[in-house]
Amino acid sequence: MAETATIDVAIIGAGIIGLSTAFKLQEAGRTAVLIDRRGIAEETSRGNAGAFAFSDVIPMATSGVLGKLPKWLSDPLGPLTIRPEYLPQITPWLLRFWRAGWPDRVAASLKAQSAMMRIARSEAEALIATAGLEPLIRRDGVLELYESEAELRNTARDDAAKAAEGIEFRHVRGAELAELQPSLSPKITAATFIPKWQTVQDPYDYAVAIGRAAMDRGASFRQAEIVQLRPQDDSVILELGDGSALRARQVVVAAGAWSHRLTRPIGDDIPLETERGYNTTLPGYSFDLRRQLVFGGHGFVVTPLASGIRIGGAVELGGLSLPPNFKRADAMLQKAARYMPGLVTTGGTQWMGFRPSLPDSLPAIGFSRRSRNIVYAFGHGHLGLTQSAGTGKLVANLLTGAAQPIDITPFSPQRF
Repeated sequence: MAETATIDVAIIGAGIIGLSTAFKLQEAGRTAVLIDRRGIAEETSRGNAGAFAFSDVIPMATSGVLGKLPKWLSDPLGPLTIRPEYLPQITPWLLRFWRAGWPDRVAASLKAQSAMMRIARSEAEALIATAGLEPLIRRDGVLELYESEAELRNTARDDAAKAAEGIEFRHVRGAELAELQPSLSPKITAATFIPKWQTVQDPYDYAVAIGRAAMDRGASFRQAEIVQLRPQDDSVILELGDGSALRARQVVVAAGAWSHRLTRPIGDDIPLETERGYNTTLPGYSFDLRRQLVFGGHGFVVTPLASGIRIGGAVELGGLSLPPNFKRADAMLQKAARYMPGLVTTGGTQWMGFRPSLPDSLPAIGFSRRSRNIVYAFGHGHLGLTQSAGTGKLVANLLTGAAQPIDITPFSPQRF
């Protein structure tokens, strides 16, 4: 196979993780080539909810979530569902998920996630300032909404985690809630307001802007599909779908939900699963939306974007191959209309994306088992945008040998 000149660092995947990593590598004096089969931010990074969820440090697998699973799984349109035909394939992952919900594992994941969020926040602020992306950021807070005082009291653990991290929040009701978000249904009786919560004007625009900033600093992009990695003594051969090959001194696998297709053949059988997320983006006139709303009890969020109002979320465990079930997007839209009277539900655009998820809610960040010339950076679940700049910094430090700002042992790809 014909090869071109050796690449310094090849980043497989031009989503928000790969783009942020390219930016941080260019800052560190390395030259990154982004490689993606579709284009920049054309997969999950295009259509997500657009939040910097730095306060979301509680892992998905907790005793509370595990207790709700039977009810949720019985509802094919509920907050979490599994396609029946996919159940045999995902059963090993579910067993790991169940184990991750034991108190000792939850405590360890919480500690690691909190450390990750601290570096994610500081690196995101640095990236936004350096790349001149402040106009793409909204800093108007978020409302986490509840239908009863009992539901609010059930958030005590989340409140404690927020307080421990110094995250400002307060519980609101009545007139204050109505002022923060008018025209909600009276079914919503209380909320948690996090004033420093941030969202982006549009996740696709934000990702593309990071890519542009990285390329202004010397990175480049190549559209191609990588089908196999072959580690060498001092480099890595990347075999392309068209039969050609590239050689790189170092490689970052940041291909999101598809990453395990490259890692498994070189000895890292990582339990990566796919949380399929659905949404509908309505025209901006559809509701007087002041800030992002989180309907945690129903598993969806409503986000104001430059492109409109996005209603989506929930989790469908169904892998990469099954066709979309847009009834899930319809169900969330109908629920939103019940809690947001007057919401115009017509004229929307539906979308489905693949969130790469690991059982303990922590990403895989670290060296390949086979070669220290290959670094993994995937498995962020709902938190790819949130942790993108922090992940980029950690990966850049791995590739340059710089000291890490946090202990990255909990994110080891070989921890399973």
